[in-house]
Amino acid sequence: MQIDHVYALYFSPTGNTALAARTVAHKLAERFDAPCSEIDITLPAAHAKPHTFGPGDFVVAAGPTYAGKLPNKMLPYYQEQLHGCGALAAAVVTFGNRSFDNSLAELCAVLQKNEFCPVGAGAFVGTHAFSDKLAPGRPGAEDLQALREFADAVAAKVLAAEGPLTAVQPTGDAAAPYYVPKGVDGQPAKFLKAKPLTHEDRCTGCGLCAQECPMGSIDMADPKQVTGVCIKCQSCVRKCPHGAKYFTDEAFLSHIAMLEQNFTRPAENAVFV
Repeated sequence: MQIDHVYALYFSPTGNTALAARTVAHKLAERFDAPCSEIDITLPAAHAKPHTFGPGDFVVAAGPTYAGKLPNKMLPYYQEQLHGCGALAAAVVTFGNRSFDNSLAELCAVLQKNEFCPVGAGAFVGTHAFSDKLAPGRPGAEDLQALREFADAVAAKVLAAEGPLTAVQPTGDAAAPYYVPKGVDGQPAKFLKAKPLTHEDRCTGCGLCAQECPMGSIDMADPKQVTGVCIKCQSCVRKCPHGAKYFTDEAFLSHIAMLEQNFTRPAENAVFV
């Protein structure tokens, strides 16, 4: 089967998903002897644009796991703005050491509905956006090798095909509800309205946090003001060069503490080809 172009398409506020998608796509492009392009849909202007593919294209469609599924504010983009038109795909999700739950099944289901054929699917561990104590340093060298081996297996499947390929079926339930975050007391932790605060003595007003907010919710003129929805992606926290952004919401911090108490063991990647 001939592949003419490979694309790495990803939503990646803190970089782990971009790295995973890029690693898989570049290896596939090498195996298919095809050019490779990246489509970063992280920022608001980027995820306002539809993308249409077709036969001969191979799309590595990637997203992070938020509460066991794709980020709810980005799900409509994956559902409505990506058009496969017969393109092959690999579904890739990242997760922060707890579990990918149903995110991979959801992504595969969305791709199939949008006329892609996902011939491979993988869930890969990355440092949790909330805490460096959860999967520190991942994806590391072993994870990157696992990503390349996943790409090799997918490429071998495609290159050996003599007829139509069938979609892979990863574990999980695409229709399942979101995971309910819990605090250290075991009760649901409700922090949907939590927003980052600013250490005014550290903030230089550079506006980088506003530029990098995937929801466009930080005021460029006054970065201390979060005027829109916050998805707790931690982009502003992790990318501020002065460490000026932080959270104080008690429920949110309790959830982070619960994760650090229960999910520091090294989680395993999962692949389906």
